[in-house]
Amino acid sequence: MQAEPVLIVGAGPTGLNVALALVRRNIPCRIISEANRPGEQSRAMVVQARTLEFYDQYGFASEIVEQGVVAETAHIREGGAQGSREVLALSFKEMGAGLSPYPFALAYPQDDHERFLMGKLKGLGSEVEWGSKLTGFTQDGDGVRASIEHNTGRVECVAASYICGCDGARSCVRETLGIGFPGGTYQQHFFVADVKVASGFSRDLTVNLGKHILTLMFPVRSSGMQRLIGLVPSELSGLENIGFEDIRAHVEPLLGIKVTQVNWFSTYRVHHRVADRFRVGRAFLVGDAGHIHSPAGGQGMNTGIGDAVNLGWNIAHVMQGRAHLSILDTYEPERIGFARSLVATTDRAFTSLVGEGVAGEFTRRIVAPLLFGVVTRFSLGRHAIFRTISQMRIHYPDSSLSQGVAGEVDGGDRLPWVHDGGQSNFDPLRSLDWQLHVYGGVRKELETTCRGFHLPLHVFNYGDAARDAGLRRDALYLVRPDGYISLASPDQTDGKLSGFVRQFQLGFAGL
Repeated sequence: MQAEPVLIVGAGPTGLNVALALVRRNIPCRIISEANRPGEQSRAMVVQARTLEFYDQYGFASEIVEQGVVAETAHIREGGAQGSREVLALSFKEMGAGLSPYPFALAYPQDDHERFLMGKLKGLGSEVEWGSKLTGFTQDGDGVRASIEHNTGRVECVAASYICGCDGARSCVRETLGIGFPGGTYQQHFFVADVKVASGFSRDLTVNLGKHILTLMFPVRSSGMQRLIGLVPSELSGLENIGFEDIRAHVEPLLGIKVTQVNWFSTYRVHHRVADRFRVGRAFLVGDAGHIHSPAGGQGMNTGIGDAVNLGWNIAHVMQGRAHLSILDTYEPERIGFARSLVATTDRAFTSLVGEGVAGEFTRRIVAPLLFGVVTRFSLGRHAIFRTISQMRIHYPDSSLSQGVAGEVDGGDRLPWVHDGGQSNFDPLRSLDWQLHVYGGVRKELETTCRGFHLPLHVFNYGDAARDAGLRRDALYLVRPDGYISLASPDQTDGKLSGFVRQFQLGFAGL
C-alpha cells in the first residue's frame, strides 16, 4: 500500500528545502502556506558556503550564485557621529581558499530565493498550496490526521505519513504538540532598510562599530540595492513610527554614504529561543519553528536549510524502506545540539556588540577590531572564522550515525572538499545517496563487499589536497546522503562497514 504524502507546513526556504529533499527522492509531499502568495520582501539574504554545497548536490548552486551577489570582502570601520575610518579589511576568498568550492558569502534576497526554489519544485511536479492554514492535527503509529482551512472557507482533513513544522516562530505545529519555546527578547531596537546610495552599488560588506551604534551595509540585489541594518539610536528607540529620516543623520556619516532612495524600512526586536524538542512521534520542527536567534553572522536561514536537508533524506529513506526507523531518531540530537550551541554563541557575541554604556563601546571600538586583526593575521585563524560563519564546522560527533576516525577526519564530520587535477570529490554527492570514498588504493575484498551491498564506491587520488584535508591514505569513508561522514575507518576490512550497514538496515540505490 502506498504511503500517504508528507505534509509540510510553511513555504519559506526551510519548507521548500524539505519538499525538494523529498520530491527529488520520489517521496510525495504537500506543502501548504497560510499566506496567499509568495513573499515580496528580502528579509534573510545571506546564503553561506555550506548551503551552496547542499545546492550543489541538487545541481543548481551555480544558478543561484549567478543570480545573487558575491560578497568577497568585509570592511570593518570604527567611528562616531562625525564620521568613521576603516580599521580592517577581510577577504572571504582568502579566508575560505581551499576549504569549499564557494569561498564567499552570497547575497541573495529571500523573496528571490523562494521563487527560485518554487520554480525547481514546480519542475518536479509539486507546487505550494497558498491560502491553506493548518488548524491542528493528531497522530498515532499509523500516521497523521491534519485539519487545513483554505482561504475559500473549505476545511479539509488530510492524512499524512509525517508532518514537518516549517511554520516559523509562531508555529502551529509546535503549539499543537505543546512543546516549550524558552528564551527571550533583546531589549535593543533595530532597523532594517533597503536603499540606494549616491556612490553607487558596492558588492562588499561594511560593518561600522560606532560609539553608540552598530551599523552594517551589504549588497541585496544586483539591481543596485543595499541593505542597512543597525541599532536604532537610544534617544530614538522609544518613539513610535520611526522612519529612515529619523536615523539618516546617525547612519550616513558612519558608513560614509548618502542615501538617495529608500525602498523599504522597518524596525524590530530580536529574539533568541530554542524549542525543548524537535520531534514528537511523526511530527518534526524545522527552522524557525524550532530555533530563532540573533542575526549575527547570517546564520538563521542557513540553519533552517541545514535542518531541512538533514530531515529530508532521513524521512525519504525510511519511507522507501532503505533504512531502519531508528534513523529518524538522529534528527533531533544532531540538529538541536547545533541550534543550542548557535544560540549561545551568537547571544554572547551579539550582546557584547550591541551593549550600551562604556562596556559596549569598548567592545565595539577596541576589542572587536583588535580581535579580528589578530585572528585573521594567520591562515589558521582565517580558516577558523570561515569554517564557523560558513557553517562548515557543523558536525555530529555524538550521533549514532557517526562512527570511527581515520586521519584527522571523524565520523560525523562534513566530508572535506578535495579538488585535485580537475577532479572534485563533491561531484559524486549529486547522487543524493550513500557512497563509499577511498583516497588511494582499494583492496579486492572491499570492492566485493560494495558490489554485494550495491554500494557505490568512489576512488580518488591521494595527493597533497587529500593530505591537507586531513584524509588518510587508503582509509574508507562512508558518506551519508547529506555529505557528512557516517563511518571512518583507517583500514579496509569489511567488518566495520558490514556491521554498520546491518545495524541501520541500509539499502543502497545501486552501483
